[in-house]
Amino acid sequence: MRLFVTGGAGFIGSAVARHLVGDLGHDVVVIDKLTYAANLASLAPISDNPLYRLEQADICDAPRMAQLFETHQPDGVIHLAAESHVDRSITGSRVFVDTNVIGTFTLLEASRAYLAGAGKTRAGEFRFVHVSTDEVYGSLGADGLFVEDTPYDPSSPYSATKAASDHLAKAWYRTYGLPVIVSNCSNNYGPYHFPEKLIPLMILAALDGAPLPVYGDGSNVRDWLYVEDHARALALIFERGRPGETYNIGGRNERRNIDVVNRVCELMDRLNPAGGPHDRLVTYVSDRPGHDLRYAIDATKLESELGWRAQETFESGIEKTVAWYLEHRDWWEPLRSKVYAGQRLGLMPA
Repeated sequence: MRLFVTGGAGFIGSAVARHLVGDLGHDVVVIDKLTYAANLASLAPISDNPLYRLEQADICDAPRMAQLFETHQPDGVIHLAAESHVDRSITGSRVFVDTNVIGTFTLLEASRAYLAGAGKTRAGEFRFVHVSTDEVYGSLGADGLFVEDTPYDPSSPYSATKAASDHLAKAWYRTYGLPVIVSNCSNNYGPYHFPEKLIPLMILAALDGAPLPVYGDGSNVRDWLYVEDHARALALIFERGRPGETYNIGGRNERRNIDVVNRVCELMDRLNPAGGPHDRLVTYVSDRPGHDLRYAIDATKLESELGWRAQETFESGIEKTVAWYLEHRDWWEPLRSKVYAGQRLGLMPA
């Protein structure tokens, strides 16, 4: 099959592209605007593969999207292009509305127009997988799990725009019959993760001997999903998921933020002992505005209907991740020196 992977030069998108091309042998067209969080080095493992090609484009550009559909005639779309960092959404929400809401609308309309002119066979096989987040559900208390019909209750500008795009995707299925499938995932981590996010930020700060900033008291809980497990889930959802359905993707790996940071410190003590003990660098800072207490995904539907299982536990995945960053200075060092140096984001003026 030929698939569009939007946002395919980003963290999750590049993992999906590598899996589709390198493991499954699909023809993949990566569509990416190449903003600050995109990195073509993340696609290096498939860059010479004839099944991969890149189209630098903005998903909000309707004429360009129509041209790409006409040129490449895809069998489906896995839509990951998004502004995704909550802290950045606090002080710069407009770009989140543009990309996450208007961009998704533009892609849905381009897909609908493309299918209107496609043959019945191609139209019947086409799928549009809209990739979203567990943050649309809001905050959990100490108990319970997010399921596919949990009411939406977003807290941040980021999660509000993702919630809006989810509703658009579902409406395009119900109103127009566009074969849309929505996925909502828990926090991803792993190789090629842009260093503004918690785990790579902690690894690289520890490597520098810099403070490890923990928001509030560190008690906020997240469910961690290794990015390659997520990529496998999305490929499976594309191939076997039912249009109109939502599938939650989670790793069943709940951890408090402070426990994640402490585990990174323990691994750094072992793998980079010269800088230890690294837990001396932990520094508690003012909390993020609107910081949700806990997220936790129930992935039973995905596991029982499609047979997906996460292959990595948090312990195996975090060790692979720390080791990857220590071994791939050539990937992250240009980002730290030219794009993002580790400073706190999302602070509002007093």
